This record gives sequence, C-alpha cells and structure tokens, in this order.
Amino acid sequence: MTSSDLLDVVIVGGGPAGLSAALNLGRARKRVALLDAGTPRNARAHGIHGFVTRDGTPPAEFRRIAREQLAKYPNVEIHDAWVESVSRDGEVFSVVAGARNLEARRLLLAVGMIDELPDTPGYRELWGRSIFQCPFCHGWELIEDPRGGRTALGVLATHPMMIEFAFMLSGWSRDLVVFLGEGIPITDEQRARLAAARITLEERPIHALEAEGGELARVVLEGGERVRRQALFARPVQRQVALVSSLGLALDEMGFVKVDEHRKTSVAGISAAGDLTTMRQGAVIAAAEGAMAGIMLVHELTADGLQQESLARATPPA
Repeated sequence: MTSSDLLDVVIVGGGPAGLSAALNLGRARKRVALLDAGTPRNARAHGIHGFVTRDGTPPAEFRRIAREQLAKYPNVEIHDAWVESVSRDGEVFSVVAGARNLEARRLLLAVGMIDELPDTPGYRELWGRSIFQCPFCHGWELIEDPRGGRTALGVLATHPMMIEFAFMLSGWSRDLVVFLGEGIPITDEQRARLAAARITLEERPIHALEAEGGELARVVLEGGERVRRQALFARPVQRQVALVSSLGLALDEMGFVKVDEHRKTSVAGISAAGDLTTMRQGAVIAAAEGAMAGIMLVHELTADGLQQESLARATPPA
C-alpha cells in the first residue's frame, strides 16, 4: 500500500447518516469510500417525513438524490458492497468488501439496527405499512381529518416507556387503545391517567393482526374478540448487525453503541452515527448525526495531518 492509496475514512452504511457524513467529509477534501449493502431499514416506508425540503420523499429517491449530489466530488467513492471483515494494522483499518480491500485512517459506522419482528401472525406483513415506530414520521398521514381526526390507533406496549408514549400519541388521535404486553408492569397511577385521558387499556394477549387491502383492519385478541384499529405504533426489539458486534464496541444499557460528543466509540479510530447509537431514530436525526460525525472527523484528520507535517519539518534528514 502506498500513501496515495490510503483513504481518510471508510463509511459503512449508505443511509441518511452515512450519506450526510460522506458529503461533509467530501466537501472538506477528505478521501472517502462509502460502502452500502443496499438493505435500508426504511425500505418499506412510503416516504421520509419531517425532513425539511424532503418531506414525503420516498427513501429510494432520497438515496438517489444524495448519490447524484455526491458524484461531483471526485474524492468520494461509493461502492454497493457488503462488508465482510474489518481488521487493523497499527493506525490503519483494512476493510474487505466484495472484491475490494480498502485501507483508511478512520472507520465510521452508519449501519443502523436490525429490527427483531415478533412472530405474531400478520405483524411482519404490516410492518412499515400499518405498524410504525414514530408518529412524527407517519402520524399526519393517518389522520382522516387534519383538523382533528379520530383515526383508530393502537400502541403495542412491549416496554414500560410505551405506556407513556400513548399520551403523546393522543395529539394525533383521541381514539387510542394501549395493548399491554405480557409481563409489562403498569402502576395504578398510570391506569388512572389512561382512564382520565380516555385511552383504553387492553390487557388480553394479541393473537393475530388482520388486514384488508394490505392495511391493518383488526387486532385479534386471545379468545377471538376483534378490536378495530387502522394503525399501530410499536418498538420491536433491536440488535446490532454482526459487524458492529465483532468490533468489541461498548454498548449502553439499551444495546446502542456508546459515543461521545464527537461521535467517537470506545475503540480508537472508530466513530458511529445514526440509528445504531440512539433510540431517537429518524432520517433527519440520522442525517444530522452523520453530519456531526463527518465534521468531527475532519477536525481530527486535519489536526493529525498538521502534526505529522510539523514532526517531519522538525526531524533532520538522515
């Protein structure tokens, strides 16, 4: 390997976080390779929402526009490839992706998370169509009347925090049912607050989800009773991709990669941005995190370069 072959940063992940990082690094004249395996988490979403100038843009179109804009920066290369391995020799990372072996000073992970969808009949088919994580992303489109609709919504409370989430969701619709997951604790105070807010609490287990025309129509409870619902909000269990797990990065109590204010992980030289670092997940948030990670890497790489130049000037020739 020669110094001319050495990249500044290899970015793993071609979603909003990775694309945003690539743009900021590219505009700062850093040599970047972005690797995209082509398996976006939001592939089933009809559009990205809450992202100013891109509200309603289909995810595939968002990526096409981003790649088109990156194409004018000759120092940014994009490869549609799955990362097979990452190794390290001193301060240089070696990333094997397909037929390529890329070497770089820094590694930025923007690979998102894997959603572990439950085996409930109908759930997988409705995920991303009638089952959503975020009302800021999808809530408006569910409202029958933007001035105050009464769309029948439900919350799958598979974690205690989802009970509190229901109160916020009442800003989108007042026809709400909280389906309490098995073993999820609920306090008397929460029961009273739900009743005061006229939010129905359903404690019988869910047997299946029924659809009509590809959209949710009914939640089937154990025993056969059906509850009419048009959409559900849920937060399935998430896990890190195998690559992240293999790198020995420190995780927080929720399983997300720990990063500092510069988006550095616990392993020197590796940064992370986007959904793999936080439960506050959304395209605009991931893009902002990616931009910050890229900017921080520019500062770090530039400082390293200046230091090396200084040392070279101070070292007398042999």
